[in-house]
Parts: sequence; structure tokens; C-alpha cells
Amino acid sequence: MITVIGNLKGGTGKSTVAFNLAVWLATNGRDVSLFDLDPQATLSDVAQIREEEEYLPAIKVTNDISKLKPRKNKEILVDVGTADFESMKLALSLADRVVVPVPPSQADIWSTQRFMKIIDEVNEGGKKPEILGFINRADTHIHVRETGEAEEALLHLPGIKLIDVRLYQRTAYRRSFSEGLGVFELEPKSKAAAELNKLASILFSSLFIIDGDND
Repeated sequence: MITVIGNLKGGTGKSTVAFNLAVWLATNGRDVSLFDLDPQATLSDVAQIREEEEYLPAIKVTNDISKLKPRKNKEILVDVGTADFESMKLALSLADRVVVPVPPSQADIWSTQRFMKIIDEVNEGGKKPEILGFINRADTHIHVRETGEAEEALLHLPGIKLIDVRLYQRTAYRRSFSEGLGVFELEPKSKAAAELNKLASILFSSLFIIDGDND
């Protein structure tokens, strides 16, 4: 299965999510390939750190989009960026599903809507990928309303399914990523690890996805 992790807006945390999901899959014995199609090459950088530190399982990153194609019994994760728009469109045309991390702001909701239009245009006349969204970098303070409001907006956004999980704005994600580790490797008993484990379990078991007003 080809899963694209993307959004139009920068700062959504898609590279962190893609890397953690790839490490989670490899740790759980799944055959995974990771593609870095964002010219910023953040995934390539973190994979290099992991290789230099000799952490296992090893995570290999490919930048050559010509190698992107479905492979039996392999999970393929693709990090896309708008700086290489043509590569992004090609990846979206090949995707079985698109996972959209959405920070809790109105600007990110608008960006998600535009991203969904691009996905529709790229796949016009063909089979469209499943589009799944979740709140990333959610506020940890209980009195901040933006997270709930953004989640409600996603729930009622036509064409996207809301995943029943939030990843919060936690230092553990930044620390682990800078060290070339999955957050569950660096701090296995942390709240961040529990969040990431839940997201990965949902995505790769097709469970616990909420249908909103997506008819």
C-alpha cells in the first residue's frame, strides 16, 4: 500500500509523522519503504542520523520518484512537499491513501481544503485515494479551544475521514526526531509514545476511523 503523508502548508509535522510511522512498521516486522520527495530532505537527514548511530531497525530513504510503485506485501510511506509540485502530484496519483496531519488553526483547515481539491484534480477520472486527517501538534492546555474546533471542522469536511487520535505538541517528538529515533524508542512510556502507537495501530489495522458528514 502507498500512503502519502502530506499537506500544502509547512509546519504540519508530516516528516516527523512519516518517520515515526516507518520506524513503527519496521519495529513490528513490516516491510516498509520510505520516500522523501520534499526538497527540504528532512527525512533523509533524520535517516542519516539513525544510520550513523547504528540504530536498528535500519530505515532506508529513497528520493527517486521513478521507483515509487506498488509492491506486494510492502508498506510504502511518502513524504511530499509543495516545493516539488510535480513530484507531489505524481505521488498523489499513485497513492492508495493520503494521511493529512492538521495543526489546530483555521489557516490549516483552509490549507487542508485546498490540498483535497488538488488530490481530486490529480485523480480526476480515476480511482481516488482515501483521505484521512488527524489533529497534529494539538494544544496540551485544556482551556485552549482551537484543537477541538479544528477537529470538529475536520469531522464535517466533505471528502476526508477523521482519525480518532490526536498528537500533541510535546518536546519528546522534537527530541527523538533530532536523535534519529522514534518517539516510542526514546521514551517508550511517554504520552507521546502512546499517541503515536495509537495512530500507527489505527492506520495499519483500518480500525477506529470516524465517518463524519462525508456523503
